[in-house]
Amino acid sequence: MLKKTLIFNPKIANIPLPLPSFKPYVMANKRAFEIAFVGLKPGIHEFSYVVDDKFFAEKGEPDFANCHANIKLSLDKKSSFMLLKFEIGGKADVTCDRCGNPLAMDIWDEFNMLVKLVENPDEMNQQEEDPDVYYISRTESHVDIGNWIYEFVLLSFPLQKMCSEKEIGGPQCNKEVLEKLKLMEVKTKK
Repeated sequence: MLKKTLIFNPKIANIPLPLPSFKPYVMANKRAFEIAFVGLKPGIHEFSYVVDDKFFAEKGEPDFANCHANIKLSLDKKSSFMLLKFEIGGKADVTCDRCGNPLAMDIWDEFNMLVKLVENPDEMNQQEEDPDVYYISRTESHVDIGNWIYEFVLLSFPLQKMCSEKEIGGPQCNKEVLEKLKLMEVKTKK
């Protein structure tokens, strides 16, 4: 089993270069999530990635901050397909949907992707109804997992981001908002 660790490092953006038009952070980031599967032997290969706020800022405005996510990827290579298993874990600061105060949240989830090597990937991707199946050309040598990592980390957050039932009304909650919610609840019952 081959284990390869890749760490996303935004600090390289501060390295002075002779070419002002060259952006090392962007260039390094584009290749950091590409896996050259052609050179891999059949079997299981493991990869590790660490992403933070800069990774998410490039893709859009996230509704969380101070995100630190660890991704463990297990790639099982076969002759005509690859099974990718993503294990997402980490922490991020979110806003409580109930009281509006900041809330530290743990994230964790697992996702599987089946990548099939075919002659007509564009046509097959349009016809495929299962979002966990993706087709690439038999002539491809790399698979880019950056978008999947982005989506899977976002899907690791619960739909409702709230304090646990035990913490409601605790020191981290906005008591003023909770009181207004109780008043609104009483008015709707009448």
